[in-house]
Amino acid sequence: MREEALRIKAEFDRLAANKKIDSESKMLFQSMLMLINLLIAIFLERTTNKNSKNSSKPSSQTEKDESALTNKGTNGKGKPESKAVASNTRTIESIVVAKVTQCDVCGQDLSKTACQHTERRTKIDIVFEKVVEHVDAEVKHCTSCGTTVKGRFPADMPGPLQYGNGLKAYIISLLVCQMISLNRVQKMVKSLIGEVLAEASLLKFVLRLHQALEQWESASIERLLKSSAMNVDETSLRVDKKNYWIHVYSAEDITLKFLHQKRGTGAIEDINIIPRYSGTIIHDCWSSYLTYNHCDHGLCGSHLVRELTCAVESNGYRWASNMKDLLLETCKKVSRRKKKKLSAKEYTDLQERYRNIISCGEKELPAIPPKPNGKRGKIAKSDAHNLWERLRDFESSVLLFAKKPDVSFTNNRAERDLRMSKVKQKVSGCFRSELYAKAYCRISSYLQTMANKGHNPLIAIQMALTGQFV
Repeated sequence: MREEALRIKAEFDRLAANKKIDSESKMLFQSMLMLINLLIAIFLERTTNKNSKNSSKPSSQTEKDESALTNKGTNGKGKPESKAVASNTRTIESIVVAKVTQCDVCGQDLSKTACQHTERRTKIDIVFEKVVEHVDAEVKHCTSCGTTVKGRFPADMPGPLQYGNGLKAYIISLLVCQMISLNRVQKMVKSLIGEVLAEASLLKFVLRLHQALEQWESASIERLLKSSAMNVDETSLRVDKKNYWIHVYSAEDITLKFLHQKRGTGAIEDINIIPRYSGTIIHDCWSSYLTYNHCDHGLCGSHLVRELTCAVESNGYRWASNMKDLLLETCKKVSRRKKKKLSAKEYTDLQERYRNIISCGEKELPAIPPKPNGKRGKIAKSDAHNLWERLRDFESSVLLFAKKPDVSFTNNRAERDLRMSKVKQKVSGCFRSELYAKAYCRISSYLQTMANKGHNPLIAIQMALTGQFV
């Protein structure tokens, strides 16, 4: 279609040059040709198969981003996990010697022969041990004043039946870390200790940790506000048959997630982190973030590269191919540097190449017809044209990773921090109430932060339940 349109245009230009077409027909045909080129561009984009490599859909596997100094957690693994085990775990190790008493060939007695060396084989198994602790409080009658006196129970046993922090931490780990549904956790616990815990009891354990982490969350927010660069993103979550949004804020080894009914400015204002932040926020060019001018903005290079790939695959634009090569080439160059940035001259040369590609793109893209008088709404544009405008208008944000060493090329850190929330929804379904969805966000924020520091999640839960934070 595009080749045929170009052939017709070339024939028209030849006739116009020979003055065989009057001025009115020439103007009318040029307007029609402008509209045809625009329709072709949009049609080719709509018929191009979209996947995680050429669209805004985040891919499950992305390359390592080493373009910034403060990139802790961006590779999805964090620090190596600590080898410490939970406090309610014990190891029973035994050694059994397989003695040699006689020769297998001649039957000679070898019971008194010295052993030259041993060969060891090891078997590791687990035995679940249910520990039941009873405390009997004595009740006595005072012979002097007639008062009935009762012994005092431990502070952690306020009622007739209690469950220990070890069991609570294990249940919370199954619900949050392993993303197992309530019903399955209930059955698993029954098979281990022979007790059926009500779903309400399991949820109370989650709420208790949620409340215990309130102070930790406030302290983490203050640390987050002092960071030089922060990755932000949002994703949907089904709560009580309604669509909610999880907003994530990640910097260094801190990950914080917040639940809100809205995605845009209303949610950002209620969470109240970006309005107080003065560093650089790295995002995918969501318009709500761009309304905050008091902080710098870094646009995700992965999103831009995927959209440029789509522009190349659908319309074969040379400017899009050149821009994609320029961004990837610059990212590799920055990643190899210890200072994670370009020199002043290199950055100036980068700007010049960038602007030359933008100028070529303006000539290559189909022209946009003027808006008719009295018509409301926006003029239809292709995705490639919208992408070109974004690259033109936000040049400094696109190239900020090459100028500031704390700004990464991609927003992969925030996307990875959100990915497990989507996995949980697929594995164990949606949340029934907003309260427990908020509890999940806070607890998973804490566990992700602990993972970034290299701490075992089960141990981190046990410590948090007792008011200790690592």
